[in-house]
Order: sequence, then C-alpha cells, then structure tokens
Amino acid sequence: MNLRAPRAPYLVTFGETMALLKAEQPGPLAHASSLGLGIGGSESNVAIGVSRLGGSAVWCGRVGDDSLGQLVVREIRAEGVEVRAIVDGGAPTGLMIKERRTAHTQKVTYYRAGSAGSRFSVEDLDEDLVRGAGVLHLTGITPALSASAADAVFEAIGLARASGVTISFDLNYRSTLWSAEAAADAYRRLLPLVDVVFAGYDEAALVVGEAPSEVLAARLAEFGPAQAIIKRGHLGAVAVIDGAVHWQPPVPISPLDTVGAGDAFVAGYLAELLLPGDPGGSTPEARLALAAQAGAFACLAPGDWEGLPTRAELHLLDTVEPVAR
Repeated sequence: MNLRAPRAPYLVTFGETMALLKAEQPGPLAHASSLGLGIGGSESNVAIGVSRLGGSAVWCGRVGDDSLGQLVVREIRAEGVEVRAIVDGGAPTGLMIKERRTAHTQKVTYYRAGSAGSRFSVEDLDEDLVRGAGVLHLTGITPALSASAADAVFEAIGLARASGVTISFDLNYRSTLWSAEAAADAYRRLLPLVDVVFAGYDEAALVVGEAPSEVLAARLAEFGPAQAIIKRGHLGAVAVIDGAVHWQPPVPISPLDTVGAGDAFVAGYLAELLLPGDPGGSTPEARLALAAQAGAFACLAPGDWEGLPTRAELHLLDTVEPVAR
C-alpha cells in the first residue's frame, strides 16, 4: 500500500478508537427504540481537532476486519486525518455504549477486552513516522489496554526523544481499565519522559496528592515536563509553562454535551503549538486561549468530536446575533 507523507509539521498519535452506540433521547437504555451509530476515541478526537483547526495529523491504530472497523477508518479519514490502520482479522473492533439516563448525566459502558485496538504493539509502530513528527501525542488510556500497548507507548517515546520530537501526554484516567494505584505508578514513570502534560484535577491528584490547581501543575512539572496544564472544565485552566503560572478563564457557554471537551482542549493547545515557522509554537497565552475555545465548542454539540471547531468558526463564540445572513 502506498502511503502519502503527512504535511509537516504534523501530530502523530496512536490508540484505540471504538464504534459508539448511543440513545438519541434520555431514559433507560433498555427502553430505547433506536440507537445512533458513531465512533469515539481520545487520540482520534485530538487528531480530528487538530485537523479541523488547520493542522496536519496522523492517527495510527488497529481495527477489526468488520463493518465497525471500516466505520472507524472512514470517519477519521473523512476529517482530513491521515489514517494508518492495521486491520486485525483475529479480533473485533471495540464498542462503547452511551446511556443518557437524565438530560444532564450519562453513563459509558465499554466492550473492549480482547479488541483489535488493545492488541497494538511495538511492531505496529512506524518508526520514521514518529521520528518525523512535530508532536507525538499519547494518552494514559493506551498503556492501560494491554502489556503490548504499554510497550508501544514507551518505544514511541524513546524514538521521539532520540529525534527531538515534542511529546505530549494526557493522563486520561479510566477507572474501568486499571486501578488508581496502577495508573499513578505508570504516570510517574511516563512524566519524566514527556514535554507537555495535560490532566484534570482528579487525575493530577492521583499522582501528586490534592492541592490547589496551580500547585498540582507545578508538582507535575517537577517530574520533568516544561508544560503542565490542569484542565478545570467550567472553571477554565491553569498551566505552569517554563516555570511561569498562566491562568486561562473559561469561555461562557450553555453546555449540551461535555463528553470530549478535554480532548478538544488538548487539540486546540497542540494545534497552536504546531504552528509552522516557530519551533516553540505560539505564546502560552495563545495556546491556552485556543484550547479553551475548542473545549467550549465541543460542549455545544452531542458526540465526542462532532462539535470540534474550525478556526473560521471561533468567532461564533462571541457573536451576539443568532442568525448570520
């Protein structure tokens, strides 16, 4: 298969993207008369977000030799992301089901044990692709999937560090995949190896204990990352970047669906970091501002990634008139 070279500077990421079934209306899933079909995965969400914001992104992973795997590949590729997917004939594409029990709460159930995505391994890595990236983005979900996926994470980090590639890591703790203790231990091993780290308040507290958000960011930075960002949801964000504290206020919105907002935040930050012509990206203020805008946009539409914005749409958050003519 002939693979086209991604446009540089590009973000490369790998992880599991699953098919997604969700009820269209709130209520018990047992009484839903129909389910919507889509896809979702933290790493592919970020890749799509970067692509929509004008950046170049590559997503790598494994999918089953099934219709759901075809759906995953088609949807990500349709968003302008370069897809490097291995079709695994021995395992199915993972599945998640969202149940919206009330208008404001939802439950996500995963069916991913033994999935194709969980079988990602060191042998699946494209070494040249990693070495040539502007940013390698990883999450704490992938090393929790399997021993082989965890090995791939550390191997990719080694390749990236040897080539001077910026490494981004989102803790993205999933309690259904591993215990808090196991996750915290893995995070402490990974943090000294990365350049940019993202975490929610509770995720950071798993690693460094509870403290004010700016202290959590500083403690994460002490492990080694030059950029440590705490995502605070409706409270905005705080970051310690090169030793300086930066506060990002929230973008005022009326959220519809907050799932995927954290990935959108990361996508906005990394899209700005990837700006060509400047090895360090734009200013910390610009990175955090775009991250907050992207995160807000993601909350305005149902789905994990469907509401991600383009740069041309960002002004809509400040628009007073409801209809553009």
